[in-house]
This record gives sequence, structure tokens and C-alpha cells, in this order.
Amino acid sequence: MESTSRFLQGVYPFEGKGLESPFPIADALSYTVPDGVVTQPVYFRGGNSTGELIYVVLMRDGTPMRYFPIGAKGDVHVPLRVVEDLDSGTVIELHLAAPEGVGGAVVVDLGLVEV
Repeated sequence: MESTSRFLQGVYPFEGKGLESPFPIADALSYTVPDGVVTQPVYFRGGNSTGELIYVVLMRDGTPMRYFPIGAKGDVHVPLRVVEDLDSGTVIELHLAAPEGVGGAVVVDLGLVEV
């Protein structure tokens, strides 16, 4: 069985809309599982340039799947030990929430494997 690695990653500026109001970070952080394969998210890494707690949400077809809190001026690496198969056509996106008016940059790196 052959596998292919995929990554959703980059550095993105943001302005918070409230901790209860996550929003899509960028169009580039959206992925649709191609026909004929199953995809598994395997890890998340993130960094936060602000002095406030923020979090990144991995969305699956518009529903929260995993939350990744990132402390003030902090970083996180989360190996996803409980992986889930994402079937063809599933859409995943990374959203972000931060306190209203807090601006900064987030560094994200989501590792996926297509099987």
C-alpha cells in the first residue's frame, strides 16, 4: 500500500473576533480528500505571536473535529495518536479563534497522509 504525505502549512496574519467566534484562517488551509483515497491527519504544529491565548480548530465538513489551544507567544506540537479515516469528498479546514481585536500571526503545519 502506497501513501502520500500532504501538508496544510504557512504563516498567516489574523485579527481576533472573539474566542467563541472561530473563522477560516486562509483558503490555502482547506483540503478535500480526493476520490479513491482515505486520508488521516497525523499531527498538528502551531505557533502564536500574540500575548493572548488563541486556538486553531480542525473542521471536518463544517463541524469541529479537534481543538489546538496555543498559549501566549507559545507553540504546540500535537501528534494525533487517535487518527480517523477521512473518506473521499470530506472537506477539512483550519479555523482560528482569538480574543476580539487581538492581532498577530499564527504558524500552522498540519500533516496528513493519503492512503
